[in-house]
Amino acid sequence: MTQVQVTFDEDTLRQVLLGDKGAEVLLETVMNEILQAEMTEHLGAEPGEQTDQRTGYRNGSYERTLTTRVGTLDLEVPRDRDGTSLAVLSQRYQRSEKALVLTLMEMVVQGVSTRRVKKITTELCGREFSRQTVSDLTKRLDEQVRAWAERPLKGDYPFVMADAMRIKVRRQGAVRSTQALIVVGINEEGYREILGLKIALRETGESWKNLLQELKERGLSGVEVATSDAHKGLEEALQETFPGCIWQRCQSHFRRNVLDETPSGYADRMHELLDQILESGSQASARERLEAVTSELEEKASAALEVLEDGFFDATAVLALPGKYQRRLRTTNSLERLIQEIRRREKVIRIFPSRSSAWRLIGALLAETHEEWSTGRRYLKMDAFEKWRREQTRPDPTKQDAELESGSTSHSMQPA
Repeated sequence: MTQVQVTFDEDTLRQVLLGDKGAEVLLETVMNEILQAEMTEHLGAEPGEQTDQRTGYRNGSYERTLTTRVGTLDLEVPRDRDGTSLAVLSQRYQRSEKALVLTLMEMVVQGVSTRRVKKITTELCGREFSRQTVSDLTKRLDEQVRAWAERPLKGDYPFVMADAMRIKVRRQGAVRSTQALIVVGINEEGYREILGLKIALRETGESWKNLLQELKERGLSGVEVATSDAHKGLEEALQETFPGCIWQRCQSHFRRNVLDETPSGYADRMHELLDQILESGSQASARERLEAVTSELEEKASAALEVLEDGFFDATAVLALPGKYQRRLRTTNSLERLIQEIRRREKVIRIFPSRSSAWRLIGALLAETHEEWSTGRRYLKMDAFEKWRREQTRPDPTKQDAELESGSTSHSMQPA
């Protein structure tokens, strides 16, 4: 990964402290430094440096403006003699920022905004926007997000995770709770991808089934393990769409369900017992540990024991996999961290003016994250999983012998 050493000269600091501009001056400097560092990494050499690792030479730069929430930045995008320009950073940033700005502008245009929102929009973009400008920008961004959201899914995705986040959207003259349904997958090479997004009126089994069916039509296949919370409709939709897959109930949600029924004075002990049970090496071992403390739980936390026993097999399903995969697949925590990042950006909006606005902003953020995940560091090494999967499909010799014996007996009983 490129390491960037950013320095600010006296003129830059004077502009920040005394000039009309503020934080955008600092951000502009940082982003220009990053662009230069990316070109250095791409070429394998600093400007003028002679090394055996050099793969090309710089060829000046071109100017590009980038609208952000702190102001408009003037970037110097470097390029090399082959015509390569490293504008990936600004392109990714521009897309999600444009989605945010568009949503704010829609509030103004649709007459559902406050004066504060209008002021923010003007500060972000330097001027107010006409309906036609909003329409043109929306069309271009919608095309980009739709291209990502409808792309074909190629190859197998052995692991998937699904979760929903609640957002507020103005519908039918009132602010109403709405759901953003998100599905993440890990492909057969071990890279994470964001597979799909749906803005639904409610989180129901039907809404989840529709999203999963859309993913299947786009090519989602090979699902072995699906992790989610215990939403009944989601569980049924996963098992109906991908029959035979292992459904793993998110252990973080499961822990909270058990602790909700645990007396406060016994909570610390329950945490300890849940660690021992859920972090066992196998489901059989986990069951033994649960049975060893059943008498204690019946006396101290009988209601919690009932929840624990009811959800035990679903919450420990992941223990069927090799140990190296259990930690990352036992919960939806990685997906929840993604949702938290969306929340950080979405709170600027607070109330979306329409479902399409919500789909645009969240979709742009997800597309941006998808690029980082699918081109970044591998999330899981899949060699042990492939070995495990081959072993699952290998015929059981004991069963084969029994079938042969049964077949020969049956044959001997037939008349000549």
